[in-house]
Amino acid sequence: MFGRTGKPGDKPHEKRPDMRPEKRPSIKAHALTSLIAEDVHILGDVYFVSGIRIDGRVTGNLIGRAVQGQPLALLVLSEKGCIEGTVSCGDAVINGTVVGDMDVDHCLQLQSQSKVSGSIRYRHLQMDMGASVRGQLFKADDRAPEAMAAMPAEVSGPLTSAVCEAEVAAL
Repeated sequence: MFGRTGKPGDKPHEKRPDMRPEKRPSIKAHALTSLIAEDVHILGDVYFVSGIRIDGRVTGNLIGRAVQGQPLALLVLSEKGCIEGTVSCGDAVINGTVVGDMDVDHCLQLQSQSKVSGSIRYRHLQMDMGASVRGQLFKADDRAPEAMAAMPAEVSGPLTSAVCEAEVAAL
């Protein structure tokens, strides 16, 4: 009665094969090789391979490229950072502002101060309390990697550089 777990006939304290803990996807930690500092504003597309941390502002697309034998391209956007453009990478940790669509191949973490205005395609998502998304979420699977093509071109409402300027000015 009390203290018994499992099915009748199970030996006490014996683990059954169906009781294995579930392995959760995670972002592989590796060195961030590039930094866009708080006082930097880049106009144009940014391409990166390993990892990049953005504390400043990027007006343009951010593209993380996969390299054979390397971990997935990692984007870390701090609470001070702002991106106006499309984001495409392997893993992302977002705590700042993104105005544009996001395509994250593996894990996306939206931390408590993140603000995303645009559609997001992801495989695994972790969203903290306080994070906001204004757009659509698309869960990717191995059978439909073209889900990003089905995303709307834009989200209704004012998604201009004023959003980033207001966020940066508030900091």
